[in-house]
Amino acid sequence: MTRILIVDDSPTEVFKLTSLLEKNGYEVLKAENGADGVAMARKEKPDAVLMDVVMPGLNGFQATRQLARDDETRHIPVVIISTKDQDTDKRWGQQQGAKGYLVKPVDEKTLMGALQTVLPD
Repeated sequence: MTRILIVDDSPTEVFKLTSLLEKNGYEVLKAENGADGVAMARKEKPDAVLMDVVMPGLNGFQATRQLARDDETRHIPVVIISTKDQDTDKRWGQQQGAKGYLVKPVDEKTLMGALQTVLPD
């Protein structure tokens, strides 16, 4: 089963994303902040990461950069999901290593499309 790591400090957002992912047959892992997300990605090696940006401590851009530059995790695609919707935010996310960038609130079709784009066949 394909495993997706959600890194987000909002319980509401985590619940919503978990529901959408499980409904579509994904196994879900969760982390509440960037540092825990990086540690969990290193340990669990999920198939993809859904990363919030605005979190206490290590933010999503910083966590994405760490994952993209680490030999153990660089193969794991990161899709940023954020309320930050400026073009500069999206470009910055890509420069940090994100393979996708979605703006909250994310609907099911958009989320599944993004995952199909970044996950290997």
